[in-house]
Amino acid sequence: MTDPKTYIGPAEEKMEMAVAYLDETLARIRAGKANAKILDGVRVEYYGSMVPVSNVANITVPDARTIAITPWEKAMFKAIEKAIINSEVGITPENNGEIIRLSIPPLTEDRRKALVKQCKAEAENAKVSVRNARRDAIDGLKKAIKQGMSEDIEKDAEATVQKIHDKYLKRIDDIFAAKEKEILTV
Repeated sequence: MTDPKTYIGPAEEKMEMAVAYLDETLARIRAGKANAKILDGVRVEYYGSMVPVSNVANITVPDARTIAITPWEKAMFKAIEKAIINSEVGITPENNGEIIRLSIPPLTEDRRKALVKQCKAEAENAKVSVRNARRDAIDGLKKAIKQGMSEDIEKDAEATVQKIHDKYLKRIDDIFAAKEKEILTV
């Protein structure tokens, strides 16, 4: 007889990964305030390999509208600037020879609405992943009945999977609501 935990554990793990991915993705979306995480996706060539900017420079946020990047080597200035310009960050860097500054412009109302729409789509993708994990677990439990699991245990396990599913959907909604509030706050 199979143990229901063999289906519930992997499903919960997939749900957790979906929420973690959503959290990371939303952190990269610019909300009008300076946040060093928007540079996480920017890669720069360093001794033949592509590495994140944070591996070749010190990134600080001196105020709410500025990100300061201090490269560890003078030769990296041009490479970092080029990587930021070519990335999806959408901000032109300013270089004074010692520090690269990124000035975060205030967002227009249209841009705020577009960002909220983008966040909503990401949240919906995470919900789909959570639902798929639930479906896979329930399908596995139904097949386990044919392998000798009792229907009562299967029904209880199905209810457990549903509770876990509901918990993760609520977390996704909470994460989205917080990001939406951050974006829409002027």
